[in-house]
Amino acid sequence: QVQLVESGGGLVQAGGSLRLSCAASGSTFNFQGGGWFRQRPGEQREVLALILESGSTSYADTVKGRFTVARDSAKKMVYLDMTNLKPEDTAVYICSSHYNGTGYWGQGTQVTVSS
Repeated sequence: QVQLVESGGGLVQAGGSLRLSCAASGSTFNFQGGGWFRQRPGEQREVLALILESGSTSYADTVKGRFTVARDSAKKMVYLDMTNLKPEDTAVYICSSHYNGTGYWGQGTQVTVSS
């Protein structure tokens, strides 16, 4: 069993920056990739950034050049660095990771960007 907990969300003005963290605990062996998603009220979840076991990353067009995903394997942490935030970035941000063939989801953290 693996548990994921996000932190770092909050209120920020447009153009500002935030760093989200995803801490993993439990049977965290054999990391097989992870990423960040977001969900606006009444809308389906969308993928923002993915990171593979190799360290390779990919990004949605809406956040490319503004968001960066990284992993610290020693600390069992996955980060999402967000810059030049826009009001349309307001959403619940959720992390996901796969260990030993099983996917896990965090509870989410609210990010609100004011204009």
